[in-house]
Amino acid sequence: MRIGISCHHTYGGSGTVATELGMALARRGHRIHFIAFAVPYRLQVGPNIYFHQVDVMQYPLFEHTPVTLSLAAKMGETIATERLDLLHVHYAIPYATAAYLALKLCPNNDVKLVTTLHGTDITLVGQDPSYYAITKFSIEQSHAITAVSRWLREQTVNRFHVANPIEVIYNPVDTSRFVRAPVPEFQRSLYAPNGEAIVMHISNFRAVKRVPDVVRIFARIRDRMPAKLLMIGDGPQRMPAQELATELGVMKDVWFLGRQERVEAFLSLADLFLFPSEYESFGLAAAEAMACEVPVVASRAGGLPEVIVDGESGFLCPVGDVEAMAARSIEVLQDRGLARRITTAGLERVRENFAVDAIVKQYEEMYHQVLAGDPV
Repeated sequence: MRIGISCHHTYGGSGTVATELGMALARRGHRIHFIAFAVPYRLQVGPNIYFHQVDVMQYPLFEHTPVTLSLAAKMGETIATERLDLLHVHYAIPYATAAYLALKLCPNNDVKLVTTLHGTDITLVGQDPSYYAITKFSIEQSHAITAVSRWLREQTVNRFHVANPIEVIYNPVDTSRFVRAPVPEFQRSLYAPNGEAIVMHISNFRAVKRVPDVVRIFARIRDRMPAKLLMIGDGPQRMPAQELATELGVMKDVWFLGRQERVEAFLSLADLFLFPSEYESFGLAAAEAMACEVPVVASRAGGLPEVIVDGESGFLCPVGDVEAMAARSIEVLQDRGLARRITTAGLERVRENFAVDAIVKQYEEMYHQVLAGDPV
């Protein structure tokens, strides 16, 4: 199949999932055309992978550049020149809207549209009164709709009253890449020179990730045992987190490492992964940590209970309950037997439910149904 994929290129779950999916489809022989404003984060150029950069027009008349129109124009151009069979967009606004326009630009090309909903496009952006109607319209114009968790499907139906069927396809984890690798002692000693426990958090540091809670939890861990915190990512909550670490007296034990391309290498260093988000539509970072055999302590919110079985493959605590998360974290770090049971169960859960090959097959089956005109 000739498949166009359009997504956010920046650091975050939706773009990461779209990129990983596209690369996996390319390995299976499909021709994948990425359409984005810049090369997506994690995209590795290889056979069957093509990139089409969206041209953004700069003109003094436009106080705000009409990026949706630019995106639609590039989608339409790619449909026509590459003879795409299908366009798969990730995130409702502006991608599903632009795709609808692109299909109207190419009425002689029988291209099908698949929209995958990722979370804040439904719970935040789409709920803005100025975007609600266009978000609902754009979703409903798709030939097939998927959501990355049952929780997100319910949110979409309840908030937008979408009558179209929505298929749940979980986010894929590349278990050949996200695997715990042996770490030389000198590498670990760069961050924990005296054998301290290594606690880790990875995100785009938006408010929904509750990054200051990570620091608060770590401060309580640090009060009980020697530990270091590795913070990977960047975003608006980085400075508040740094200020809080200084205020709590733990800044000397915290490493802010910024965005990293090969996060799996860092996960192999970790003894514990903290993920105290306000909500997650799925929780890809948690699933990737589990694949790298890192025990996860997270919030019981959104789609995270579909990823982590509490007490079995990780621990879930109420949102904002710093004390409970700290207690669970200390328990895992001090009880190696418990940590081994959690990591073994976590790895098995990822392999059984989120392995990339199985997820890609689900998408392939859906693509064939859509192209055949069968109901999804």
